[in-house]
Amino acid sequence: MAENPKKADGKSPDTPPPEGSGGKDGGKGPMPPPPVKLSRGLMSWVMILALLIMLFVLLNGTKGRGVEIESWRDFKLHVENGHIKNGEVVVHDDRITAVLKPGSVEGLPPSEEGTRAWVRIDAANREFYLKQLDTMPVKWKADTGTSVWVQLLITLAPFILLILLIWFFIARSMRSAGAGPGGMLGSFGKSRHRMATKESISVTFHDVAGVDEAKEEVEELVEFLKAPKKFQRLGGRIPRGVLLVGPPGCGKTLLAKAIAGQADVPFFSISGSDFVEMFVGVGASRVRDLFKQAKDNSPCIIFLDEIDAVGRRRGGGFTTGGHDEREQTLNAILVEMDGFEANDQVIVIAATNRGDVLDPALTRPGRFDRQVVVPLPDLLGRKQILAVHTKKVKMEPGLDLERLARGTPMFSGADLAAVINEAAILATMADKDYVEMADLEEARDKVRFGRARTSRKIEEEERVATAYHEAGHALVQSLAKHADPLHKVTIIPRGQAIGATFSLPEKDRYGFGRRYLRDTMQVLCGGRIAEKRKTGDISSGAAMDIQQATQLARHMILQWGMSDRLGFVHYAGTDGREVLIPERDYSDETARIIDEEVKRLIDEAYADAEHIIEENWDQATAIAEALLKYETLQGEEVMRLVRGDRLDKPTVAELLEKEAAQTAAPPAHAKPASDEPSGEEPTGDVMPSPA
Repeated sequence: MAENPKKADGKSPDTPPPEGSGGKDGGKGPMPPPPVKLSRGLMSWVMILALLIMLFVLLNGTKGRGVEIESWRDFKLHVENGHIKNGEVVVHDDRITAVLKPGSVEGLPPSEEGTRAWVRIDAANREFYLKQLDTMPVKWKADTGTSVWVQLLITLAPFILLILLIWFFIARSMRSAGAGPGGMLGSFGKSRHRMATKESISVTFHDVAGVDEAKEEVEELVEFLKAPKKFQRLGGRIPRGVLLVGPPGCGKTLLAKAIAGQADVPFFSISGSDFVEMFVGVGASRVRDLFKQAKDNSPCIIFLDEIDAVGRRRGGGFTTGGHDEREQTLNAILVEMDGFEANDQVIVIAATNRGDVLDPALTRPGRFDRQVVVPLPDLLGRKQILAVHTKKVKMEPGLDLERLARGTPMFSGADLAAVINEAAILATMADKDYVEMADLEEARDKVRFGRARTSRKIEEEERVATAYHEAGHALVQSLAKHADPLHKVTIIPRGQAIGATFSLPEKDRYGFGRRYLRDTMQVLCGGRIAEKRKTGDISSGAAMDIQQATQLARHMILQWGMSDRLGFVHYAGTDGREVLIPERDYSDETARIIDEEVKRLIDEAYADAEHIIEENWDQATAIAEALLKYETLQGEEVMRLVRGDRLDKPTVAELLEKEAAQTAAPPAHAKPASDEPSGEEPTGDVMPSPA
């Protein structure tokens, strides 16, 4: 279609031939397409429908509806008996109409306004009936002939408006049938994309951090958009489509905008759900319109966000029939991407969280033939992302961002941005001059686990049970050799939990060893064991621990081959989220062995954790008593208690009393309030242990 790059002779390949250049049109260039006219058949059916409606109204709407009085004598009796409403008698050419009063005649349907009645008269003797009415005790009026037409017009008005409305839509649709990609759908078939020009895009690769490998892969696209002849010199072809795959919040959309900003080209963005509407065929029409506008504005970038909304694997799932709107939209995308020429200079970038459910025809070479993985950032990537987001925030001088990066494993770029924003809000509410580390750590816990609920009233018995439960987790985690180091333990409710034990991983883990998994399961079991020994009862507080321990055990057996009885075999099957009934490629006997192995792994971890707590019960008691007193303990303080040392620090209540006394009578040489110790223990931490 439209091609911006000019040929060697300086003419655009789509320039129409000049006048006199010959051709079937007499040398006048391409003629515009003739307007689409309504066919006579369609017009005839519309006119017949209108005539039928008018005939129906004339036959049924203009007749006197109600009851017929059989004779003139009966009419006079109704008048004499006072059954006729005064002033409601109207004399027509062939009949006299009146209104019977409610309840005046038996057998008539009840009506508050009365019942319309009429009696036939001889049109030739109309004057006789008028003289008779003059002698009767009732007011009457003669029909002038205009009321019938007025009544007819009022009756036909809704039908006329309906016909005109239908005619308007049909005419508009037929006019637009040859006027563009919208077709008979009109504006519904137009693409609802958002176009960002090169002047409005301010995002470049300098604003994207933590995905260095992904940036290196897409830099080739920028080079192609800037200098396409550089690749054509050796006969190379740039990928037509690039698929960005990664978890939510990792920067797929930001990376696509950075490509457009770096290449200084227009950027068309649309979501996969914007293609499909209530009308059949709208999605495919919008796809064609989008690609047509992109080719007219080439070089440019088309960004399809959440492509899995229309690009899921065809033939799977439970559809309502063969003509599926989503599949039709996908077919249109496939056809349009096949229609690209080598010099079109239109690159399609798509993003999805579920690359495993996309149709194979969409990811084959020639379409989205390059997949760029945008993973969760590692330690260095998180530090770089934090540095980007803290540029516009007033931070404490000398703040260690690496400590915060170590404390946020498995956080995405969006999570880190939310942490910085929440920390700025917390510092603002506390009237601080800059954001401190305590604000960042509290913001991290708030983003991941919810706000701390310090005002919740907890019964002393439940508070003691919670303290020993968290003490059991903390003790086992501090003594386990292969588990993550303990960072903090607290009994302050946060989110849905009334207590939590946090760990600080020493490094990013991309794989899990059997010893690490066993120690982690022991940590999960430690809370229930300590709580049971102290209270003599068990509670529902270990529900999440049980769930996580069971998931770890099942992963070890079904996917990671860590069972000696089942061996080096994968039993998990395919992803069960796309099918109604999950697949199971093993027998009932194997299923029984799997259940036994899951229980065996958990029982072994429970027994090992119980042995650790039995041998170190005094340390568990010390940790629990310290939690009841201080509510929050750091990892170093827990280790001191495990070694048998004692904690000598003021409680939260003592700190609050001291701060209140200093606020009431501040000495002349007092330090600024920001240098005083905080009234709460630092809430900083990171990824919790599975406990």
